[in-house]
Amino acid sequence: MNHLAHVLLAGDDELLQLGGLMGDFVRGTPDPALPPGLAAGIHLHRAIDGFTDNHPAVVAARALFEPPYRRYAGILLDMWFDHCLARDFARWSPVPLEAFSDGVRALLHRHDALLPDDLRRFRGYMEAHGLPAGYADRTEIGRALAGIGRRLRRANPLDTALPVLAGMEVPLQACFEAFFPELRDFARAWIEANVAR
Repeated sequence: MNHLAHVLLAGDDELLQLGGLMGDFVRGTPDPALPPGLAAGIHLHRAIDGFTDNHPAVVAARALFEPPYRRYAGILLDMWFDHCLARDFARWSPVPLEAFSDGVRALLHRHDALLPDDLRRFRGYMEAHGLPAGYADRTEIGRALAGIGRRLRRANPLDTALPVLAGMEVPLQACFEAFFPELRDFARAWIEANVAR
């Protein structure tokens, strides 16, 4: 899953949400100086990724991709699933998508001192493109994939992947419908078991 899903699945706790955003920008063990809730959010991010990657519906969806896209199926699915979530956000959250997105960016500003440099730079990209709400727009998904492709070291087809994803919309939506409610339940249970209240 991508940024929108990680923040939503973190619930109402700001530090868990921030950790959900930081998860892609922190390698290895989180700094012990971080607030415990923030470290828990990073661990939740990783647990969500593990659950998603191993869910049978997601495994089946990855197999739908033909080479050369199959090698990048994890990235493609993460982005497309945020698209699925964003375009039907009212089904998953009582907060309207634009307000939720504004809140995500405000959260990053409130905790600026805790942000890794890469996330601080990405916040500027989020602001320029209206993310994460912008993920509801396919054009923004294509732009984001092209940007990811430019940052990867080896040549890749991410800048041409949007039509492939759009052509697989029906089976990918079915995959999302199959696993996202289970992922939401998993995240709630993880928080209940691992975060002191």
